[in-house]
Amino acid sequence: MSNETYTPPKVWQWDKESGGAFASINRPVAGATHDKALPQGQHPMQLYSLATPNGVKATVMLEELLELGFEGAEYDAHLVRITEGEQFGSGFVEANPNSKIPVLVDHSTTPPIRVFESGSILLYLAEKFNVLLPHTPEQRTEVLNWLFWQMGSAPYLGGGFGHFYAYAPEKYEYPINRFAMEVKRQLDVLDQQLAKHPYVAGRTYTIADIAIWPWYGALVRNEAYSAAEFLDTQSYKNLNRWVGEIAERPAVKRGRMVNRTWGEPSEQLHERHSAGDFDNNTQDKVTDKDVD
Repeated sequence: MSNETYTPPKVWQWDKESGGAFASINRPVAGATHDKALPQGQHPMQLYSLATPNGVKATVMLEELLELGFEGAEYDAHLVRITEGEQFGSGFVEANPNSKIPVLVDHSTTPPIRVFESGSILLYLAEKFNVLLPHTPEQRTEVLNWLFWQMGSAPYLGGGFGHFYAYAPEKYEYPINRFAMEVKRQLDVLDQQLAKHPYVAGRTYTIADIAIWPWYGALVRNEAYSAAEFLDTQSYKNLNRWVGEIAERPAVKRGRMVNRTWGEPSEQLHERHSAGDFDNNTQDKVTDKDVD
């Protein structure tokens, strides 16, 4: 890549991959690239996902519902390997024309309801089960304020800072500084809010916390982009308190394991089809079975 200033053409054309991580799956057109039906398990909720921050939102939400005793939230979680382009299969595109994980299909209704975009999944499930979203207009709106804050802010963290700091083929000062500044501002927004409240939207744990924790928790814990030291995330004391407390929730511990294909084998549950899978089918146990 040249250090020369780029002069955009009058009409942009896609004539080569951009380079860097995920270049092989980035393209300027929508739609399916191949025919492949989605698998379907036995439970009402069918999730198609990967344990990226957006995917973790959905699995944590479902596990929180099960923790609260909602049997109707029982689910199958099918692994979608996005680096292999599985999100461009015809069945997946039918469920989500935008070809992004996660996708939820609720088979407890006739016809089944498709739900795509992680924020939409959280809101759909909160309303369906009447939980983790307050009822009063003031409190409900505050939760939605923070839910949509996350949906609007995370692209600056992931597609902006994360891309140029960790994934771009070469590092350049301007984009890294530009997005580092914005991410630091976001961290300060959260830190100041959490100085006044135990949870992001107030006194109770809600879908706002479930939406925000996978992105900003991973950053603070140095599980995203290896950038915690660079961004001095430990200086945000209130945010760190909240991140640590959320991480200890049993449903969060389970949810972050589902559809995970990296890290410690004992923390990887590639697919989840029953609660027993957490004890019996993590990758350390699957590998042991294969060896036998």
